[in-house]
Amino acid sequence: MTIARSATVVTPDGPFTVVADDAAVLASGWTDDVASLVALVHPTLRPSDVTPSDVTPDDVTRDETTRDETTHDDAAHEEAAHEEAAHEEAAHEEAAPGGPGTGDVLAAALSAVRAYYAGDLAAPGAVPVRQVSGEFRAHAWDVLRGVAPGEVVTYTQYAERAGRPAAVRAAAGACAMNAAALFVPCHRVLRTDGSLGGFRYGLPIKESLLTRERSLDPEPALF
Repeated sequence: MTIARSATVVTPDGPFTVVADDAAVLASGWTDDVASLVALVHPTLRPSDVTPSDVTPDDVTRDETTRDETTHDDAAHEEAAHEEAAHEEAAHEEAAPGGPGTGDVLAAALSAVRAYYAGDLAAPGAVPVRQVSGEFRAHAWDVLRGVAPGEVVTYTQYAERAGRPAAVRAAAGACAMNAAALFVPCHRVLRTDGSLGGFRYGLPIKESLLTRERSLDPEPALF
């Protein structure tokens, strides 16, 4: 029996929810509807119970203008405050029901979302994710995690990277069935003509993410 926890934070692109068990993120996306995310999880991994976390959404809504107006001293202060809050969340979650490691994974995932919107675009790529499907799709999801922030590929290029150049539809299907948005960056895959294609959470969010990734360095300078 799988038990998981969930938490939602507010981002510039709307509410973002993470569902995680004691080992990895199971589902995530720009919604506050936990049930809709749980439904995306493969039946063999789908949790029998999802307990909402009482983590309070912190300030991940700062846009580029706000960050530009923040002094280096203020940024350092906020970064320290965020780190302290993350430690407190992790300690609370570790002691809470849902498995000894569930809080660690959930806290790491939430911290990565905050870091992403603060400019550390690579942060979600370090969070463990678990998805189950057929051999090609599972491999394609792993390949997708290797598409770096600021980089985009077409569905054709994605199929080539996954080792099956002719399997363009299957590659597109891997994007469509991806349950762990942002952590598995399906938003970085475009149509052959360069148009956005599809996205579960809407094309405005996909465009916003790509614009953010084009405008920021993957590894921001440390102050």
